[in-house]
Amino acid sequence: MLLLSCFSLTVSFTVSASIAAPALPAGVVKGPSIEGITEYRLANGLKVLLFPDSSKPTVTVNVTYLVGSRHENYGETGMAHLLEHLMFKGAPKNRNIPQQFAERGMDFNGTTSMDRTNYYEVFPAGGDNLQWALSMEAERMTKSFIAAKDLASEMTVVRNEYESGENSPFSVLMKRMESVAYDWHSYGRSTIGNRSDIENVRIENLQAFYRTWYQPDNAVLLVAGKFDPAQTLAWIGKTFGAIPKPKRKLPPFWTVEPVQDGDRQFTVRRKGDVQIVMLGYKVPSGLHADADPLSFMSQIEGDQPNGRLHKLLVETGKAAQVFSYGQTGYAPGLQLFGAVVKAGQPVEPVRDALIEAVEGFAKQPPTPEEMERTQRTFANGIEKALNDPQQVGVALSEQIALGDWRLLFQGRDNLPAITSKQVAEAAGRYFKRDNRTVGLFLPDDAPQRAVIGDAPAPAEILKDYKPRESTLTSENFEPSQDNIMARTELKKIGALKAALLPKKNRGEAVSVNLRLHWGDEKNQFGKALVSAATGEMLTRGTSRYTRAQLADAMSKLKMSGGLYRFDTTREHLDGALRLMAHVLKEPSFPESEFEQMRQQWIVGIEANRNEPPALASQALDEYFDKWPKGDPRHVMTVDEQLEGIKALKLDDIKAYHREFYGASHGELAIVGDFDKDAATKAVAETLGDWETKANYARIPDENADKPAVRKVIVTPDKENGFYTARVNLDLRSDDADHPALELANFIFGDGGLKSRLMDRIRQKDGLSYGGGSSLYVGDIDRAAHFSISAIAAPQNLPKLEAAVREELARAVKEGFTAAEVAGAKSGLLQQRLQNRSKDDVVAGAWTNFLYLDRTFEWSKQHEQKLQRLTVEQVNAAFRRHVDPSKLAVVVAGDTGKGK
Repeated sequence: MLLLSCFSLTVSFTVSASIAAPALPAGVVKGPSIEGITEYRLANGLKVLLFPDSSKPTVTVNVTYLVGSRHENYGETGMAHLLEHLMFKGAPKNRNIPQQFAERGMDFNGTTSMDRTNYYEVFPAGGDNLQWALSMEAERMTKSFIAAKDLASEMTVVRNEYESGENSPFSVLMKRMESVAYDWHSYGRSTIGNRSDIENVRIENLQAFYRTWYQPDNAVLLVAGKFDPAQTLAWIGKTFGAIPKPKRKLPPFWTVEPVQDGDRQFTVRRKGDVQIVMLGYKVPSGLHADADPLSFMSQIEGDQPNGRLHKLLVETGKAAQVFSYGQTGYAPGLQLFGAVVKAGQPVEPVRDALIEAVEGFAKQPPTPEEMERTQRTFANGIEKALNDPQQVGVALSEQIALGDWRLLFQGRDNLPAITSKQVAEAAGRYFKRDNRTVGLFLPDDAPQRAVIGDAPAPAEILKDYKPRESTLTSENFEPSQDNIMARTELKKIGALKAALLPKKNRGEAVSVNLRLHWGDEKNQFGKALVSAATGEMLTRGTSRYTRAQLADAMSKLKMSGGLYRFDTTREHLDGALRLMAHVLKEPSFPESEFEQMRQQWIVGIEANRNEPPALASQALDEYFDKWPKGDPRHVMTVDEQLEGIKALKLDDIKAYHREFYGASHGELAIVGDFDKDAATKAVAETLGDWETKANYARIPDENADKPAVRKVIVTPDKENGFYTARVNLDLRSDDADHPALELANFIFGDGGLKSRLMDRIRQKDGLSYGGGSSLYVGDIDRAAHFSISAIAAPQNLPKLEAAVREELARAVKEGFTAAEVAGAKSGLLQQRLQNRSKDDVVAGAWTNFLYLDRTFEWSKQHEQKLQRLTVEQVNAAFRRHVDPSKLAVVVAGDTGKGK
């Protein structure tokens, strides 16, 4: 749906009147321009979108190909997604794309949906990053290897991704919903594909698919961020413009799903711990006039906590959770409604209530309050999305797949015109018994069929659309440590240590980060769950607001995020700070919300009782736990958690809040577009004299001295398994070895696809879709650890474990190479630079530094230490601290499948 596509995706648009139109290279034709985005067309058919924005020191390059799972043929399901994986396997001039990404510190990915596939990379502006990215994308558009040897290893990786989805009750249910709801259309096939197709697809088929669809006339290139438009157009003309115009014609797509002629039902029976009820109804294409009114209906039904389904099912205790969302695209799709029900409770009443609520919606049109809330929710979401240029390429991919990127703006501008009557009438056209998938086919003398009309062409939708002028502006902020230090004011506000960094932002955005500390080792004994429950209950009602009213109040103040870490705007910062303080100081702890929270906790814990990752991680944490039951550092078992949650009392939560909450100890950081004096006044007036009654002292941590161990957990009927391992380290963040170990960890398993571990278990052996290593190092306590984890099919877990041990032993014995160390330095330092361009990251860093009595000078010195490291220092530090013989390992999987 147009509206939901706009709302759920992250896009950003800003325009500077001073930017001159770039000179056009030969063969390039200029097209329409909206709010800073300008379209160009190359002679070979490639469409180019340029979005210059100098406010952030990054650039996004995104290529969208108009091909997805909808275009696959019989026996080729999952091929579009499999091809996405093979596109990272290299081309003649770029033979190791993941390594090149890592060395340049680029954030990258590829995604496949029903109608399109996109590839993007986000990287620091400057240098030759943009020129290289354009050259690389142009080469792999038509010259990727798509080789048999790469298919052999990547097929098993994709199969493992498929197996991972088979572990999820919701994912399995969604696959069945698609296949049962559709008779002929390829939307009835999951994008991941059929297992046998993944395993048996021929390389010749993939190559033919690639040659057909990966061509300039079927692609849209977008460049967004800090770049020179004229120079970039010249580079695009030289790289992409050199690709010949294809001679082939794209194959037509003529399958139309027939009108459904009766309600349907299916049941999935697999091992699990929760029940899910799902309804699916056929709805029109995202281009249809009814698409946006149906988006309104979906939001009104599924919103939490104000939605109709939440009030009907969650507040009455019939369900633990509800959901409502559309899965639509270029062709007619599905609108889905559902509920999560605790195991053991009846599902039939929930199913019947869902059906009545959905199919009776047309008789109960949205109220003015529901329409206003929904319009506000969508408007806030779109406005926030329109302030993030790094995601613009990914966001526009969905609109490009519908036929024209300008649909995003047309849908946004049409938002206020949608009426309650339109919403109700649209619901009445499609949410009918015989268009429902949840029950058996039943003969009927009077079928209630829903006829889905043809969608207009994008040109028809846009013929009267007049884009509005953009007034969004921002400054060119240099995210260096020196500049951050120079621009930040450090002060005390009451008892809080504060860091205030004002800067001009697009959309006047501002980020707030607050950390409060209370309690000590003694007075927190036995209160871990009470503490967590108190925090969870804060936003469920206050002395002035119900939970629903509070959600509305936060929405009106454009607050997104959590209570302690949120984003808002300059205009609303004062109100947001005062509302934050009010919620912290005056929660009402309603009994009904307490019971809802308790049930949701129980369902969430029980849902993971048989999940391999949860079981293995829990077992490893329990093994390294050295603290007695009741100690705030103790790792609670699942049974202890359930027992404690069931024993919780609301009076204990109220007492905990009275005794411990306060602002006597804490840190606050505000970064973005705001007035320092006004913000200081708001904080001082609300939190300045809020004292904590109980004693506070930091609770220290230390590692348990545990020997190596190997534990196997059997998880019957699970298609995917999990491996995790850990070794404790005697280390702190200010130790001389910390930078070297950070670099070594990046090379071994934390560097994404191009790491030692992923090279082995994914690229070479094809055992795992995902895995890596991590390094946790504390700033005060010497309680560090190095850990490894990965997923794999149960039958491949022994091979995976052996591969991990071999790679770890090789790293200790042979060490890392000079080239690996140089690449890791480049990748880590560029990642850190990109992080400092994000206001919420800077705010979070400031509160941590204030707590430790540090500043960004510590960050600067840490990066200088990273830069000076030699390969000998990195290898020596890794050998000193990481002892493979001390590794504690937990493996969880279906041992029966392994045999």
